[in-house]
Amino acid sequence: MRSFDLIIIGTGSGNSIVDERFADWDVALIDDGARFGGTCLNYGCIPTKMFVLPADQLRAPEAAALVDVVAPQPSADWATVRDRIFGRIDPISEGGEAWRAQASNVTLYRDTARFVGEKVLEVAGETITAPLIVIAAGSRCTSPASIEGLDAAWASHRVHNSDTVMRIDEVPRHLVILGGGFIAAEFAHVFSAFGSQVTVVARGDRLLRREDEEISRRYTEQAGRHVNLLLGHTTRRVEADADGVRVHTTGAGGEELVVEGDLLLVATGRRPNGDRLDVAAGGVAIDEAGFVLVDAFQRTSVEGVYALGDVCSPWMLKHVANHEARVVQHNLLHPDAPRTASHKAIPHAVFGHPQVASVGLTEAAARASGFDVAVAVQEYASTAYGWAMEDTASCAKLVADRATGLLLGGHIIGPQASTLIQPVIQAMAFDLPALEMARGQYWIHPALTEVVENALLSLGLDA
Repeated sequence: MRSFDLIIIGTGSGNSIVDERFADWDVALIDDGARFGGTCLNYGCIPTKMFVLPADQLRAPEAAALVDVVAPQPSADWATVRDRIFGRIDPISEGGEAWRAQASNVTLYRDTARFVGEKVLEVAGETITAPLIVIAAGSRCTSPASIEGLDAAWASHRVHNSDTVMRIDEVPRHLVILGGGFIAAEFAHVFSAFGSQVTVVARGDRLLRREDEEISRRYTEQAGRHVNLLLGHTTRRVEADADGVRVHTTGAGGEELVVEGDLLLVATGRRPNGDRLDVAAGGVAIDEAGFVLVDAFQRTSVEGVYALGDVCSPWMLKHVANHEARVVQHNLLHPDAPRTASHKAIPHAVFGHPQVASVGLTEAAARASGFDVAVAVQEYASTAYGWAMEDTASCAKLVADRATGLLLGGHIIGPQASTLIQPVIQAMAFDLPALEMARGQYWIHPALTEVVENALLSLGLDA
């Protein structure tokens, strides 16, 4: 059995742990992914947003028309855009792998690891161990087992998930998407902007149902202008052959429909990879959803074994994984002075059309938690910049606790939402009362940030 000082499983955020301070450590770095560097770099945040930006540009004439600017409809060649995107990403992945492979203190295993005992792993035909192990193995796309024919349909190459769909050769004439969450929303925007007819099939009555109801309702209404929404429908069966795909659904009233398309995108969520590592065999506890259980120091149930990122985090967000990686890194280097991870005021954004950004509790969750809430919904159109944009659909919604004056949640839908949410995140992270946030600083006039300022003042907490 070979012994290391440290074993790290996963090359996403886990790859950032080993820096010059670990020069004297003997480290094993393990990853069985087709591409080195984790989900965000290769399949998630980065390439998807690199597709979203040209999709936004393709939609630009719509916004221009609102302010009496007649702009010609732009066009884009999918393969050219794809090759530019992965022409940048793939060399980063390959270079990162080569850099780790040549490091004198790192042994890189490009194979699947499995626990066979406490702090003991089998990988690439070897049995290895270390007093310190970091599980940063990420998550993977799900494929609902309940849908008849779906497993067989993957072999047709007409069924994709978010890992594969960005590398297709051409835009499908008709893309069918299963799912109503953020992955479905973003890809519906991208492919419809690039010219596909898109049909979204979702069980719920709205898209983005995990968002605040106001935001979810508005997003669904606006998305319906560009894509076909088949809501309240359960997918029963999928067929795929050389002619295309056929998705058999049943509506809430029992009506049966068949949706035909060229490709099917399965966007029904992700699951943590702990089961693929057989972490239970190593004594590492997991919850019912398969997430590795960790404490505030990112420690698992086994002493010396840490976890970070999607494998243990229900948020499944890169910025959370990066934060947890920094905490784990510190605690490996300074075991006598460990730090805790902060999971306060965790934001997220959906880069669909329009953008959505959120942090904290929804109004419904705040009320269910027993807070005496103050709520403000501020339209973009109520600000000078909103007038200039002729925007009548976007808003910022804030939820606050009347007892303390602190913000409980913030939710924005509209242009620049992922940027506009940042002062709300900061206020919640540092317990800045809403009224103090509104009046204790300058807000540039007539910038769009005034929608956040006015929402703060509209909470009525100064009474």
